[in-house]
Amino acid sequence: MLLAEALWPRRADAAVVTGAGLETAALGTGHRRIAAHLALADGTVRGWLRAFTCRAEAVRRHLTVALVALADDPVMPDAASSTFADAVSAVVAAHRAATTRWPHMLTASRWEFAGRAIGGSVLASPPFAI
Repeated sequence: MLLAEALWPRRADAAVVTGAGLETAALGTGHRRIAAHLALADGTVRGWLRAFTCRAEAVRRHLTVALVALADDPVMPDAASSTFADAVSAVVAAHRAATTRWPHMLTASRWEFAGRAIGGSVLASPPFAI
C-alpha cells in the first residue's frame, strides 16, 4: 500500500502532528504534556518518543548529509543537549535548505520532507541501512 508523505508507515497520526510532538520533546517537554497538548493518548506519544530515540542518530546522520547536498553554503545546526534534539535540528536545517533550493517544497512540512527523505523510516526501522 502506498502512503502519502503526510503519513508514516504504521502510524495513524499525520507526520506534521508527530513532528510537532518530536520538536516539543526536543525542547525538554515530557510525553504526558505533549499528549495533553495534542489531545492524544500518553502511550501514543511515548511510543513516538521511544521510536525516535532509537532512530535519532540515523535520522541525524541522513538529514545532515541531505543538508550538505542541498545547501550551497550549509550552516550546520549547533550541537544540542541530546542526539534526539540534534536529529530534530538536522530535520529543520535540511528542510530549510530544501525549501531554499526548491521553493515549491514549502507545501510539504519539514516532517513530511523528512519522511520522504528517509523513505518513511523516521520512526520505523528501514528495510535497508540509511
